Amino acid sequence: MSTDVDESIKFDDKGLIPVIAQDAESKEVLMLAYANKEALRKTFETGHAHYWSRSRKKLWMKGETSGNIQKVVKVYIDCDRDAIIYLVNQKGNACHTGKRSCFHNMLWGDDDG
Repeated sequence: MSTDVDESIKFDDKGLIPVIAQDAESKEVLMLAYANKEALRKTFETGHAHYWSRSRKKLWMKGETSGNIQKVVKVYIDCDRDAIIYLVNQKGNACHTGKRSCFHNMLWGDDDG
């Protein structure tokens, strides 16, 4: 499999693209982060999710300090080529709060569906 980053990917003016990490089996949305070209290349090379930290301004591998790694199974890009999904096998929790998903706070709707 190629580790080249497709030149048709549309990074924003900061060189970033949003990445949704989704559980490969359950399809649960785990987190949203950003990647630059180097993060995508490292993800393709290693098979582990890499992102660009906007706050720390550095490349990071998910789980490098917590051990909650994301093994990337597949990578999809949307039709506009400006958003990506990593389908992952998540070890441990995805959220820094200790929750499985970062999307655990309901903003609107009811629990009955």
